[in-house]
Amino acid sequence: MQYMDNSCKRCLLRDMAGNEDIKSQLEKTRSLMSDEEKASDEKYEKRLSQCKSCDNLLDATCLKCGCYVEIRALADGARCPAKKW
Repeated sequence: MQYMDNSCKRCLLRDMAGNEDIKSQLEKTRSLMSDEEKASDEKYEKRLSQCKSCDNLLDATCLKCGCYVEIRALADGARCPAKKW
């Protein structure tokens, strides 16, 4: 599979320039979740660290399922489709 030169392999939304609206929505989504629903900050960051090292991450999107990994990682009960977390 070929990727366009401007694709960002292993990048998260928060690392990419020009995504301020998406970043704002991510923070809003997190703030609307109850404490029981959302992963702890430590768990969230650990998940994202694992995603950043995964070959299935392209432009902040999981190539296994098509989700934005930063959104999937928010929910405490979420699972990685590649079984990395």
